[in-house]
Amino acid sequence: MKKTAFYLLALFFALNSCTRDGLSTENPSTEIVQKDPLTGKQINAEINSSIKNTGSFNWKNSSDHLLWSAVFRGNRMVSIGFGSSKDDFDRSLSADSKTMEAEVLNLISQYEGIGQARFLIASDPYLNQIDVLIEKEETITALRKMKTIRYVEPGDYHYFEVENGLNPNAKSSSSGSSGCGFDSSVLNAADYTTTTPNAKVPWSFTKHNIPGAWGYSTGAGVTIGLIDTGVSPEQTLLGSSFNTGASSGRTISKFGSYVNGSTTDGPADQCGHGTKMASVMAAPKNNAGLPVGVAYNANLITYRAASNVVLETSSEQNGVKTAFTELANNTSVKIISMSMGHIFSVGKIEDGVKYAYSKGKLIFCAGGTSTSFTTFVGVIFPASMSETQAVTGVKEGTSNQKCDVCHSGSQIDFTFQMERANGNTVPVLSYYNNQADYVGGSSVATAATAGIAALVWAKNPSWTREQVLNKMRQSATYYPTVNSSYGYGNINVLQAVQ
Repeated sequence: MKKTAFYLLALFFALNSCTRDGLSTENPSTEIVQKDPLTGKQINAEINSSIKNTGSFNWKNSSDHLLWSAVFRGNRMVSIGFGSSKDDFDRSLSADSKTMEAEVLNLISQYEGIGQARFLIASDPYLNQIDVLIEKEETITALRKMKTIRYVEPGDYHYFEVENGLNPNAKSSSSGSSGCGFDSSVLNAADYTTTTPNAKVPWSFTKHNIPGAWGYSTGAGVTIGLIDTGVSPEQTLLGSSFNTGASSGRTISKFGSYVNGSTTDGPADQCGHGTKMASVMAAPKNNAGLPVGVAYNANLITYRAASNVVLETSSEQNGVKTAFTELANNTSVKIISMSMGHIFSVGKIEDGVKYAYSKGKLIFCAGGTSTSFTTFVGVIFPASMSETQAVTGVKEGTSNQKCDVCHSGSQIDFTFQMERANGNTVPVLSYYNNQADYVGGSSVATAATAGIAALVWAKNPSWTREQVLNKMRQSATYYPTVNSSYGYGNINVLQAVQ
């Protein structure tokens, strides 16, 4: 995420014990005996206990020692959100942004005993958020006492890396359903029908009446932003042949916000997941005998924001934050879809989501796809946020039987049928040209639902986000009574565009 360093102001605020930000009255030069940090196993045990007992985990509810231990175990990196209130995240709307940031940096300099240049990593140009390096627990304690601090979080704690180390025999069930993979498959003839000019229509599209909806809308004129692992440079139907067959007059743009090492490593998918999401969302209605996407005439802007679907490294979290803010500032974008996440909230990503929502974007996020050691987790972050529409996958012919690896819960808004009785999932384009594959999980359910939203919005271009959402809800299984674990259920897309 591109961030520009911002800088100092007034030693006055730090040298007086009664500033408006309530800086600690402790003398930071007083020698404090630092306790040993908790182990990764101990940190994860506290996180898991909170999720199991309360349904969620947030660093703001943790002790200073737990937080500092995770910072220590996470390369000393800290993400700080500041503001005059919990909703003061937009730098452009925050009159005291520079002053508040300078006070935070000044406090860190005092307690760490070093200059700003040695601990400031980045300052976000759009959000009231900075990344810093912190060594001392007392610095964490002092920061959390400031009235203008919205959150202090570990910037690079690798929860899943620790869990994998504790569960060496556990395997992620997402690898075959919504994680990385470059495989191609021969599609079962029962899993698709063929439509003009020679495209394969996935069975799941038929279940949602998407082919019938194409008589009313194809997504033309609507731009969808996809935040994922990028798009394959090997798949021409998501590149030079994006306009082919019955798809025309549209654009695909590809960006990279994921920094690998010291530089952004470009827009090309190196995982395979993003390619499949782009396919189900907007692949052309081609003449090559390959799967078509839901909104086959929509514009697409893709971001390679992460290396895989689990957003736990600082580079991935920053990449996602940047993608959200850049798509938010792109006035042509109406819809944002992200089929990635974490099992607990990440402040900087939350800020990015809120920033995009404040710009009128309709945001869809995946409800979650289980791993063998996180089956106790409900709807994942950021699908758990009120600013997003959470989507999960269900079995064919149902609206309340989740797929074998999908999550469900009260925060789910919509469902999409993506798993057949024989276990087959949704046909999509493969990473490689002229080839197809299957993809499942809440990931494909989310991308497909974002495509459905594009069909509805294209049919009604003057509508607001809320009008589009209301039409989708009214066309779904459970409207007007929301199901406790599956939201409004499956959308009848033909009904939604009529």
